[in-house]
Amino acid sequence: MASENLGEFLTGNKIQSSPFKIHMGHDAYCTILCQITRLDRNQARSLQTHIKHGYHNNWIIDNLPSASLGLSETGRKMVHFAGGFPLGFTLPKPGMDAQVQSHNMDHEKYTVSRNFWATEDVFVYNHFNIVLDFHRPSGQPNGFRVVGFAVEPMSVNHRFVDGFQWDGKSNEGYTTPLQTCPNGVPHMSENYIQQPQVVEEGQSIIYTYDVIFIESPIPWASRWDLYLSEDHMVPAQVHWYSITNSILVVLFLSVILISILLRSLRRDIGRYNAAITMTDEEKEEELEESGWKLIHADVFRPPQTSPMIFAVFVGSGVQIGISAMASIVFSALGFLNPARRGSLMMGILIFYIMCGAFSGYVSSRLYKCFRGRSWQLCTIFTAILFPGLCFILFLFFNVVLFFFHSSGSVPFLDILILGAMWCFVSIPLVFLGACFGYKSETISFPTVTSTIARAIPPPSHFLMDPRVAMFGAGMVPFAAAYVELFFIMTSLWMDQFYYVFGFTLVVFLILLISCSEVTVLLCYYQLCAENHRWWWFSLITGGSTGLYLFLYCIFWYQQLEPSKMIVTHMLYFGYMFVISAAIFLVTGATGFLSCFWFTRKIFGTIKVD
Repeated sequence: MASENLGEFLTGNKIQSSPFKIHMGHDAYCTILCQITRLDRNQARSLQTHIKHGYHNNWIIDNLPSASLGLSETGRKMVHFAGGFPLGFTLPKPGMDAQVQSHNMDHEKYTVSRNFWATEDVFVYNHFNIVLDFHRPSGQPNGFRVVGFAVEPMSVNHRFVDGFQWDGKSNEGYTTPLQTCPNGVPHMSENYIQQPQVVEEGQSIIYTYDVIFIESPIPWASRWDLYLSEDHMVPAQVHWYSITNSILVVLFLSVILISILLRSLRRDIGRYNAAITMTDEEKEEELEESGWKLIHADVFRPPQTSPMIFAVFVGSGVQIGISAMASIVFSALGFLNPARRGSLMMGILIFYIMCGAFSGYVSSRLYKCFRGRSWQLCTIFTAILFPGLCFILFLFFNVVLFFFHSSGSVPFLDILILGAMWCFVSIPLVFLGACFGYKSETISFPTVTSTIARAIPPPSHFLMDPRVAMFGAGMVPFAAAYVELFFIMTSLWMDQFYYVFGFTLVVFLILLISCSEVTVLLCYYQLCAENHRWWWFSLITGGSTGLYLFLYCIFWYQQLEPSKMIVTHMLYFGYMFVISAAIFLVTGATGFLSCFWFTRKIFGTIKVD
């Protein structure tokens, strides 16, 4: 097994050496690799099942993943630069009704039902045209550098000349020519295949390969460009459309915020401050009107429901947000990229652990201003709540994958390393930040909180109901980011390379800005409705973007054409729940902190008796 880092193991990548023999600059034709002699029933069913489920080969040469060469339905040559190439393919058995077979294939896609064995034949790719592009560096006539790697898989029912039967072990089989490999041709082609290799009990499968070297003008420094852009399969204009869409949403929100808030606030503040010089009769008439000044003695009252959990949520959101921002920035600068396998996962993990001090500091300062006394318990919850949820789900899925004999399962040693990083680095950093937070001065408020809470009047309209606002607000920030989200989801679940982190950075900033603006606007309306319970309201209003993300992932799941194995659904929805929860915490913390600043600002500008 080749050397790997923790990030590769966490993403389920285990690299193993292969028996292929490739010498730089030397082409090879129909070289025999090995033979699987006479498949038994279990071997045949296992290979058929893996091909039906869409398993792929993922090969690497000189740190370059294999592109897949093939033909489209129209006969046009296609190149796919990510995701490897499939183990084989299936075809309807001769004599099957085409319409019935099409219905069965759509209904039972990626499943192995009883009907499958009777209606479809399974073929394995057992010949590989390995195409290697190389570049000669200037000034080094005898130097070669691999700048491209592609594999064209084929299915060939190989037979030896003169009916020779090989046991798969003796050296004679490696030197005996194959009747199915024609002489006088540079390499194997689909035109020379007489019959594909079917997967059935009792069949022997001979694996062969060609090696083709092609000189390329692409320099070594630019060899990843085709992989990252998929040969410009997605035009850059699409990402610019995403940015334009996001900017328009933010500009629209900003115009609304300026036109409503500034005009209303200027009028309200002027009226409230003028009330200081009014007579008692005028003040009574003024107090009959509704307004946000009337709740000045209750607006900074600590949340009545779970103030400790509230502080933990905000602290966790700050930690995730800062680590996500750092990861995106370093990726945009090129420090974390696909050329360094596992670097992005390692970067996210390290940044998240190092940002534990921020979560401890924010949660402790909030909990202190709530006059909470169980600061040790608050700090422990901050250190273990979200990472504990992630770690438990990760362990559960890893055990499931282990029993399914999946290569995606992480070795036990790496799980111990991950647990040690959490226990001995992340948790102490959270306590360190909490120590500074509790030693800091208590956050001061511009108004004095009364002893008895003011009653909250019922909403005048159903649109003013806080529940409607909380769950409807996330639609606007989600609309600002959904186009780029599509490409991120495709990269995450469809094995595509994602590299436009500059666009991601802009969209992420726009997402946070739009969350802040929407939350501040809705919070202002709730304050005007004399609802002083704005703490949880602002958090859930901003965090509802995570709810829309999870709803979108349910809708997007059908595009994956997933198998009907229960583990597939568990992995997808389990990890998407964690991602949606992280977005909820990030956008919720952003919305709350914006409202916290806004509320202190407006109540600090009025004169209160």
